[in-house]
Amino acid sequence: MRIRRKEVVARVLRALVLVAVLIMAGAIPKPIIIVGPPHTVETVNPKMGVHTRLTDEVEEWKIQRSLQLVREMGAPWIVEYFPWGYIEPAKGQFDWQHADMVVDHAVNQGLTVMARLDFVPEWARPKDTTFRYLDEDHYEDYGDFVYAFVERFQGRVDYFVIWNEPNLSFEWGYRPVDPEAYTELLKVAYRRAKEANPDCYVLNGGLAPTIAREGNEWGLSDLLFLQRMYDAGAKEYFDILSIHAYGFVYPPDDPPAENKISFSRVALAYEVMVRNGDGDKKVMITEGGWNDHPRWTKAVRPYQRILYTIQAYEMARDWEWCQAFVVWSFRTPVPEKNFRDYYTLVTTGFILKPIYLELQNYARGATDWLLEPAM
Repeated sequence: MRIRRKEVVARVLRALVLVAVLIMAGAIPKPIIIVGPPHTVETVNPKMGVHTRLTDEVEEWKIQRSLQLVREMGAPWIVEYFPWGYIEPAKGQFDWQHADMVVDHAVNQGLTVMARLDFVPEWARPKDTTFRYLDEDHYEDYGDFVYAFVERFQGRVDYFVIWNEPNLSFEWGYRPVDPEAYTELLKVAYRRAKEANPDCYVLNGGLAPTIAREGNEWGLSDLLFLQRMYDAGAKEYFDILSIHAYGFVYPPDDPPAENKISFSRVALAYEVMVRNGDGDKKVMITEGGWNDHPRWTKAVRPYQRILYTIQAYEMARDWEWCQAFVVWSFRTPVPEKNFRDYYTLVTTGFILKPIYLELQNYARGATDWLLEPAM
């Protein structure tokens, strides 16, 4: 029996129309969200972390599932991005629904949240500037937001990251980077955060690993930027240093050097802290890792990515001054369809990648193969 192509197309269209009608009528039930009793994370390495990036995930069951998988992988720490512009679209008008949802599910899974706070709303920046552009006239507005956020989540969130990669021009609104101006912003945010919760921990915006020198239009070395922050009086205005550590093609134990970007470069940042009499503070690697895209020149092979990530977690565990290593990134709501998809541990459709399974094995104590040298 032959079925004409037009008939097949007509059937498919009718089915699609029926599904659309059912969705609009609410006839297709949404997944039931059952929170249940609080969980705890079981792991051999309490410094394991992952950047969850749930900012644009709108379905609650996907938020819950993502955080459940983080717990089951064995990572107690997460960094999550809470954009100022999403939460306070107009001065003094706050929408906490999504932030509450993410934090409540994270806490229920037994995860410790580090909240990254940035993204300038339109009302707090000049016309025709990007969401990374914040001038000094609006530092106090940002401070008001920090206060409101810290106050609302007291008892649920204790760690707050003030901005992101301020040593890159893009992250500073496509302006020349300015360690002194950023330090003034950090001072405002620190003061307001402590007013809301004196026991909270304030982290600087995670510094991007770059070897750019003074005068470079795109950025400034994380090491030079950090020293200028200290020179501007930042020492008393952050509790923990936040820094990013990407390995690119190098293994994690590759010796650090000021003219090279590798995972161990973070040790040079800690040396800057020591030279400034700040060695008693901890360091958190709030973003980092390796990429296994098959055609990106800064990527490694999938087995190398697995090995390097686990060895980096081990290094962080051995570094007394390091409090956590947070891998970028767990999952994105939609595929980015470029090399960045090869940083994730789980696909958009919740397929567990081999690296997720091996990190889970590692967190459960299967570490014998780590004795093999990095390749």
